[in-house]
Amino acid sequence: MNLIRLALRKPITILVIVAALFFFGISAVRTIKIDIFPKLDLPVMYIAHPFGGYTPTQMEAYFGKQYINILLYVNGIKSIETKNIQGLTLIKVNFYPGTNMAQAQAELSAFCNRIQAIFPPGSQPPFIIRFDASTLPVGELVLSSEKRGNNELLDLANTYVRSSFTTIPGLVSAPPFGGNLRTVVVKADPELLRSHNLTVDQLVEAIRVNNQTSPSGNVRIGNINYITPANTTIKNVKDFEDIPLFKGGVQNLYLRDVATVEDGADITAGYALVNGKRSVYLSIAKSGDASTWEVVQKLKAAMPKFQALLPEDVKLTYEFDQSVYVINSVKSLISEGTIGAILTGLMVLLFLGDPRGALIVILTIPTSIIAAVLCLKIAGQTINIMTLSGLALAIGILVDESTVTIENIHQHLDMGKPKGLAIWDACKEIAFPKLLILFCILAVFAPAFTMGGIPGSLFLPLALAIGFAMVISYFLAQTFVPIMANWIMKEHKPVHPHISHKGDDSWDEKKELVERVDFNDDGRITLFDKFRNRFMRFINRILPARKIIVSAYIVIALGLVVLLLSNIGRDVLPRGNGSQFQLRLRAPEGTRVETTEEKTILAAKAIRDIVGAENVSITSSYVGQHPGQFSISPIYLFMAGPQEAVMQVALKEEYKVNMDQLKDKIRAKLKEVEPDVQPSFEPIELTDKILSQGSPTPVEIRMSGRNKKLNEEYAQKVIDQLKKIPYLRDVQLGQSTKYPAYKVTIDRIRAAQLGVDLNDISRSLTASTSSSRYTDKNIWIDEKSNLSYSVQVEIPENKMTDLHSMMEIPLLRNSARPVLGDVATITRDTTYGEADNLGALPTLSVTANTNNIDLGTATKDVNKAIASLGELPRGLTVELIGLSQTLTDTLDSLQDGLLVAIIVIFLMLAANFQSFKVSLVVLTSVPAVLLGSLLLLTITGSTLNLQSYMGIIMSVGVSISNAVLLITNAEHLRMHNGDALLSAKESVALRLRPILMTTLAMVAGMIPMASGLGESGDQTSPLGRAVIGGLIASTFSTLFILPLVFAWAQGKTTTQSVSLDPEDKESKNYVPSLHE
Repeated sequence: MNLIRLALRKPITILVIVAALFFFGISAVRTIKIDIFPKLDLPVMYIAHPFGGYTPTQMEAYFGKQYINILLYVNGIKSIETKNIQGLTLIKVNFYPGTNMAQAQAELSAFCNRIQAIFPPGSQPPFIIRFDASTLPVGELVLSSEKRGNNELLDLANTYVRSSFTTIPGLVSAPPFGGNLRTVVVKADPELLRSHNLTVDQLVEAIRVNNQTSPSGNVRIGNINYITPANTTIKNVKDFEDIPLFKGGVQNLYLRDVATVEDGADITAGYALVNGKRSVYLSIAKSGDASTWEVVQKLKAAMPKFQALLPEDVKLTYEFDQSVYVINSVKSLISEGTIGAILTGLMVLLFLGDPRGALIVILTIPTSIIAAVLCLKIAGQTINIMTLSGLALAIGILVDESTVTIENIHQHLDMGKPKGLAIWDACKEIAFPKLLILFCILAVFAPAFTMGGIPGSLFLPLALAIGFAMVISYFLAQTFVPIMANWIMKEHKPVHPHISHKGDDSWDEKKELVERVDFNDDGRITLFDKFRNRFMRFINRILPARKIIVSAYIVIALGLVVLLLSNIGRDVLPRGNGSQFQLRLRAPEGTRVETTEEKTILAAKAIRDIVGAENVSITSSYVGQHPGQFSISPIYLFMAGPQEAVMQVALKEEYKVNMDQLKDKIRAKLKEVEPDVQPSFEPIELTDKILSQGSPTPVEIRMSGRNKKLNEEYAQKVIDQLKKIPYLRDVQLGQSTKYPAYKVTIDRIRAAQLGVDLNDISRSLTASTSSSRYTDKNIWIDEKSNLSYSVQVEIPENKMTDLHSMMEIPLLRNSARPVLGDVATITRDTTYGEADNLGALPTLSVTANTNNIDLGTATKDVNKAIASLGELPRGLTVELIGLSQTLTDTLDSLQDGLLVAIIVIFLMLAANFQSFKVSLVVLTSVPAVLLGSLLLLTITGSTLNLQSYMGIIMSVGVSISNAVLLITNAEHLRMHNGDALLSAKESVALRLRPILMTTLAMVAGMIPMASGLGESGDQTSPLGRAVIGGLIASTFSTLFILPLVFAWAQGKTTTQSVSLDPEDKESKNYVPSLHE
């Protein structure tokens, strides 16, 4: 009330405050950072450690398990997951929530450096990266050319484009995908080597002594200080051919006689394909504090500058832009907010016939939203999909704040009061109930501050957006609305002039007003009065049966809520039907990358045949592994071997298709044209990737146990069970366990007899089957660009095509014998293509996609399938991870939060009414809200997810808002007349119009969102539907059930105060003698 009095006495001060909120709010809207997700602050870090040539099991033994042992000393670690593939160990370190990640990263770096001493010689410190939403790519910068190969494109991307990213604040990128690093390649001919009794190792040694990096000294002659560089480094690539291989008395043998030298690239590990052609692309991400939208817009603006750095035949394009998601959400908020404000104004106009009052209501909504954005910026938040959802949700409750105030002013004007007095009495009358309502709604969202993990990171920004908008709206309703009402609203012709007004207490006037609601003094009856008369007659008829009706309502409502909860689908976020998808193809284990490329091109052609080439915007694929030098690339896109390919497909926006049906068609087509390829669809939207926490599919089952063989056997049983579930697709083992290998078994005794040691064998075998870069480092400087590149010796792939070629690898310098076949046997075998661990335990995972089913049902059925296998073998652990785990954590957190909120609201209401009974009466509308929301979600095919849960929570808040005003009126009237039955009827008659106004306005405002027709409509429609269903049901319960519950609960309750103070006249312990 003091706030209202201040506003009425100092209206210019309030207008200045409102203007300041609006002005600085507009400034905040223009400058606040726009992102896709709020800062999730996930306590996860990645360690990538490359070591060329080692097998997955070697990487596991020499690196993976060693890291596990040392990292246990780092504080706050929850779990350590390792993936070991050829040449790379990738470690995911999970920390407990609340861990100081800056300190954790420092400790992690220190221990990673310390452990280098126990690694094999030549090991380098690893890459350590903090994982968050900002780490994942938000688009791809694609380089393509009709003339140039991938390796040259990669060099251009790395040298000119990526190095220019520093001009764009906040832009970061992994190394380019799709090419191999420029390298001076010496291709040795094994036949020529044997003819000259040379080994590959001798070529490596000759290159080392003839191409060396050496420091330059200084010579001081006279007054001049001369730098003295020497040509210890070969100048031109062709000059490598002139390196002498003199031995013994032979003085005319050169490198060109046994090898060719070319300015080429490292051994091919993988390719990038854009629209079926080899290309190179850069994954675009942003640093943690930067704005995704701003970074992407600056990148697009800088594209002409980057293009100018490249040759004319190289084309640069930006594809798979993820930033449009949040902009679509902004557009939806603006359109839905505008429609909501207009519909609210029309509703006020319809019920009250007052365009000036409607204008006041319309003005408060954008002012509240804009000021809330200012508060979000001050609180360090961004505009993202969660804060936008919160603001969109807040629009509904903002309608209630000002509408109730305007309606109550009209009610007092109808009593014949002067305008100033009517406004004061109306605002004063509802000031405290509205404050209580504000606290109740804020309490609904208060559990966001106690949630942890991803649910807490997502829910907190949403709760802050709603809270800020609500507080500002309350402030405007108590200050701005009465000022504007005084200035622009007109005096009313009294509808009931015989009602006296005293100015101090209007409850007697309210009672008189109720008694006269069935007629106006001029003899006319309005349409609304006719409706109210019929409604009150119906209430009078059902009041005698209140006990039966209330009991039936509680039983039926709670029963249906339980039934709907047990049958409704569950998801983390609503499933979108976008125009992009990502497909992983797995050829038979060990398939060469060239063959995998052919299969990928064939799969892309099959997709074009299905959807029509004219409907495909772009296809982007990565085939094979990442080059060993780019060890952080697997963090962005994990590739286990040359047999894998990942394809991203963007369809044109005008091509509308059900994505689940399209994916099934693609599966069927691929099974027809490539029966040996295993397809698996993966998340492509950034939201799905983050929520999946690294899992490639919605369903992932992880098996951990010491016995690898037992893990494999159990995994196959799980696969067999999951294949029986009809809606599961792409059920397969996530790791390669039967990778083909040629096992080289060295006879150490025989080797010693022939004068060969293990070092000779290892160096010759490595250089012959891979390259010398794993045994000797050699650098060449390109004087044109002044950039350095590796020099390596290798046997051409087409010269090492059978076992005989391997057996003939020479081992000793200057000697034709012995060869590898003299000291070793080679047998065909299989090995792990990927060795994963959870802590020290080997793990396997079974992955599966869902088709036209919610994740909650899939999770339940998968758990049943696992349970059907009986008791787990000793030492084996099985768990669902990824999106299934996120779903469980999210819904459990929201469910617990809602329960806590209801308990808090109950206690606040009890403290306000000084009655636990009345507090329970207010909460009897909650079952109806739950029923209405769940029923409409079920009818429309929506699931229970984060968005729909927000809608339910908001509906609970609005329901309690209406109930508090109704019960506050009823209880005040009962304290005056002592009759609960009469008070219930009088209160519902007084509150009928404002409740219908706010409900219809909010429902009308939510219809655009619930329809799902706007931008990103399928992502927000469940929220609107939950609100509409909850509001309709809560309106029914508030108007029909709540009066009955109040009349029953308070029928025999005394009007005496619960005060125990003997000096309080209203207390039963009052002692009159104390005042004599």
